[in-house]
Amino acid sequence: MLLRFLGFLFTLGVILFVVVSAAVAYVLWQVSEDLPDYASLREYEPPVMTRVHAADGQLVAEYAKERRLFIPIQAVPSTVINAFLSAEDKNFYSHFGLDLVGIGRAALENIEALLSNSNRSLVGGSSITQQVAKNFLLTNEKSYERKIKEALLALKIENAFTKDQILELYLNEIYLGVGAYGIAAAALIYFDKSVDALTIPEAAYLAALPKAPNNYHPFREPERALERRNWVIDRMEENGFITADQAIEARNTPIEVKLRPTGPRLQAADYFVEDVRRTLYQLYGESGLYEGGLSVRSTLDPKLQVLARRVLVKGLVDYDRKRGWRGPIETVELSGDWGLAVGKIEPLYDVAPWRLAVVLKTDDEGAVIGLRPDKLPSGRFSEDRKVGRIPTDKLTWARWAVGPEKGKPIKSAAQVLKPGDVVYVSPVGDSASEFDLQQVPKISGAIVAMDTHTGRVLALVGGFSFAESEFNRATQAMRQPGSAFKPFVYAAALDNGYSPSSVVLDAPIEIVSGGKIWRPQNYGRKFYGPSTLRRGIELSRNVMTVRLAQDMGMPLIREYARRFGIYDDMLPYLPMALGAGETTVLRMTAAYATIANGGRKITPTLIDRIQDRYGRTIYKHDQRICEGCTAQAWTGQDEPQLIDNREQVLDPYTDYQMISMLEGVVQRGTATVVREVEKPLAGKTGTTNDEKDAWFVGFSPDLAVGVYVGYDQPQPLGRGMTGGQLAAPIFRDFMKEALADKPAIPFRVPPGIQLVRINPATGLRAGPNETNVILEAFKPGQVPPDSYSVIGYQDQFGQPTAVTPEADRAVRTGTGGLY
Repeated sequence: MLLRFLGFLFTLGVILFVVVSAAVAYVLWQVSEDLPDYASLREYEPPVMTRVHAADGQLVAEYAKERRLFIPIQAVPSTVINAFLSAEDKNFYSHFGLDLVGIGRAALENIEALLSNSNRSLVGGSSITQQVAKNFLLTNEKSYERKIKEALLALKIENAFTKDQILELYLNEIYLGVGAYGIAAAALIYFDKSVDALTIPEAAYLAALPKAPNNYHPFREPERALERRNWVIDRMEENGFITADQAIEARNTPIEVKLRPTGPRLQAADYFVEDVRRTLYQLYGESGLYEGGLSVRSTLDPKLQVLARRVLVKGLVDYDRKRGWRGPIETVELSGDWGLAVGKIEPLYDVAPWRLAVVLKTDDEGAVIGLRPDKLPSGRFSEDRKVGRIPTDKLTWARWAVGPEKGKPIKSAAQVLKPGDVVYVSPVGDSASEFDLQQVPKISGAIVAMDTHTGRVLALVGGFSFAESEFNRATQAMRQPGSAFKPFVYAAALDNGYSPSSVVLDAPIEIVSGGKIWRPQNYGRKFYGPSTLRRGIELSRNVMTVRLAQDMGMPLIREYARRFGIYDDMLPYLPMALGAGETTVLRMTAAYATIANGGRKITPTLIDRIQDRYGRTIYKHDQRICEGCTAQAWTGQDEPQLIDNREQVLDPYTDYQMISMLEGVVQRGTATVVREVEKPLAGKTGTTNDEKDAWFVGFSPDLAVGVYVGYDQPQPLGRGMTGGQLAAPIFRDFMKEALADKPAIPFRVPPGIQLVRINPATGLRAGPNETNVILEAFKPGQVPPDSYSVIGYQDQFGQPTAVTPEADRAVRTGTGGLY
């Protein structure tokens, strides 16, 4: 009977075993039917952030949806690996994909939690391999089906990949909080370090984060973060990865996190970097930009960029101050904590050293101010309340621009400020307590600095503050260049038979178009009779330019404007010769750089080269040919020569004549303020009708700079506010510092150019005893005339007529007949 009973139990057990096994097999078969293809992990390319570097290699911006840097497992130090193994899966290198001991321990903990009615979250006991399966191939759904799939995939992954490959996938994929994906990005974002520089406590803190990064935030949850980090350190000691002394020292080390900024890392480069971002988006789309792991070497020169922003801001602020004070940003109640009151107002983040302050009181010596407290990483404001003073003598500029007090001299702070006013201030020198009153200017502008040989944009500023307006006035604003366009009219003339000594009549002219009469005027509303081309451009004579354009024909000028890249399709109307079309500062600077480059076409760029995530160059700006640059070794061959295959848009002899004339603009013309730089410089001012736009674009032999000043909504800048008064001083200030340590390199003279002594008033060869002379450039075979034909001065048959010096003097004195 006993044997029969035991046989029955055995049979029943076998049947149950077979039934359960069949059920398990059926479930596994059902679940495995739609398992993801784990082989795709071999081709997996994690989303990696794009990084933009300056020309000197320093990082200036990062772009990513998931801030990740891929790092091979061979580059991960053992300290970091041991920290993550201790926190997540200490048996990783010994189990087959499932840590049965860990699963059993987790099961016991969950049963205990359920029996005790605890509110603790259930633990899963997943191995690192299971986490890879879940993170890469499954969802975060909490279900038994997902856990079974996870286990099956873990077994398959273990058979297909090495342990190091699995760990590499894990360490590069995990989310570690504050936008950091993977350990390489986390090391940079949390500690501003590379992975190999992490200390034991820093590695332990990162290893503490995968389970729930927000629960261990270093600023919002500092106590929990410290407790969890120390738990990881304990596990590292327990597993024998660190000694007891190392563990004690690590536990006693505070968590010192300094979060890496996510925006542009060079404060002055916001406009530049945003233009690079737009270019990358156009080239590679959204996924390429934010997930492609591109390494971008930009053309940015950090020192020149900071300088460009400083001089532009100074120029805009100086102009705006002369227009008077418009009042505070806001007024707040001073009852209670004034620090919190002013703290609610967000300042422009890119106007340092300016900062917000609230006026606490005014007295005979000025105004007492409270500085906006610093915002801590936790989001709270510092408890420190700093005060300072604006002396009365720093307020004398702030005459009211509006209201009943408009224009009245400032004798006391109470005329300008009252308690509760929130204003911008800047420190006076190195003082920590004395400040100057500041005002965000209404006027705006742009500056571009460019290498004249390559078109590399070394600095670009598109406005006063990117935080105030992201609109880039250097690349997006279409504005009339005014007289800054004239050099290209004159270049067309010099390229087609005229010389710098050719004479054009500066006298009233009427042009009928569309039934309307247009009477172009010079800026000073005067006319000066026959003048040389050189004199016309140096003094920016409008009427001469119109007559010259009329003589050549606008289709020719239209073609030159296209060649230089100023306009794509300029309308062939005479007012366009005076810069009535619309273009950008970047285009104008590139056109002037072409002149400085000997007439070879300059194509501007903000990017030198782009490499993909594997280091392959997928874009480079410089397309010049260098046949010998790929030599593997030197075998006595000559140095490689760059073949310049860029378009020659202007004859080299014409080009030098144009440079010489633009030097005259600086030496004797409308931009004499630029002479203070005391280096060879050339350029041209530009002022539009009613002084709505002010320009100066100029260059040294190696550096071209374009400056524009104007209101976003065009309005007059004020009488006398010309390119020479507003834009040229900004150019001067930039070039003074940019060229301070550079030798005074003269412009290169092409072989064959003749330099002849010329009378600048008549354009004729100077006599031996004349003192008012210049050296004029003539092309080979071109000689200065003994008499000349005046463009616009016609004989009885309507043809230009030769004019002797005597006749010229008669015309100038008004005794030689009508023009």
